[in-house]
Amino acid sequence: MRKDFENNLDPAGQVDVFDELPLWSAPFGLKLLEYVDYKPDISVLDIGFGSGFPLTELAMRLGDTAVVYGIDPWKEMLERVRKKIKYYEISNIRLIEGVAEDVPLNDSSIDLITSNNGINNVNDIEKVLSECERLMKPGGQFIQTMNTDKSMFEFYRQLENVFADLGMYKEIKSMYQHIETKRPPVKAMIAMLQKHGFIVKDLEYGQFNYKFANATAMFNHYFIRLAFMESWIKLVPKDKTEEIFGLVELRMNGQAKQFGGLKLSIPFVVINAVKV
Repeated sequence: MRKDFENNLDPAGQVDVFDELPLWSAPFGLKLLEYVDYKPDISVLDIGFGSGFPLTELAMRLGDTAVVYGIDPWKEMLERVRKKIKYYEISNIRLIEGVAEDVPLNDSSIDLITSNNGINNVNDIEKVLSECERLMKPGGQFIQTMNTDKSMFEFYRQLENVFADLGMYKEIKSMYQHIETKRPPVKAMIAMLQKHGFIVKDLEYGQFNYKFANATAMFNHYFIRLAFMESWIKLVPKDKTEEIFGLVELRMNGQAKQFGGLKLSIPFVVINAVKV
């Protein structure tokens, strides 16, 4: 049976179980780590480190002569990561509680900036990239991963179909605006990077799939409820939440029965750039 579509997870308890996040972030992060130019004596900034991946991995691979800063606004998660740093005996990480739009570091002080599916989730991407431009030394490396605008198209297609059947065309427009805001087109991201003094050297596209028995299992999944349900619910009028999502669930369950399970596609891209 499906739980309520509302996210009823206890925020205070999320930190203790949040290590499940790498199931989402690892496919992006492993690709990011492949593009790092590993060398000693560099300064690094990891934007939006969450539960500590790839922040801690970067610090250990670069060695003690590198300094790795991590910035994230989630205070409770910083405490969690501090415990990991202590347990792993990492000495070269400096944590910053804050937002990437305003980083308290000096101009031209950073050799490498990384963001594992983080910059596309900030409030102001332009401002963050402006900060990256300010912070980065000439010739510095910038590596970003992000899931693209076709992510979970299987869900969005069914949501659009339900909206269309009910004549809710304004909601369809809002849905596509939401997708573009959360997952800007790759061309738009490249244009913003170029505007802020970066040249893209490599683009690598990849994909992984979230597979479920059916839509009921998908809507009940911890990470779906934590990371996606709140924004999905905002696309629907409050008095129609149960109706709309109930229809989406019913249709996707039908497809899962027909095709032997449900798949959500997660296409992503790795952007490797250099500061001019």
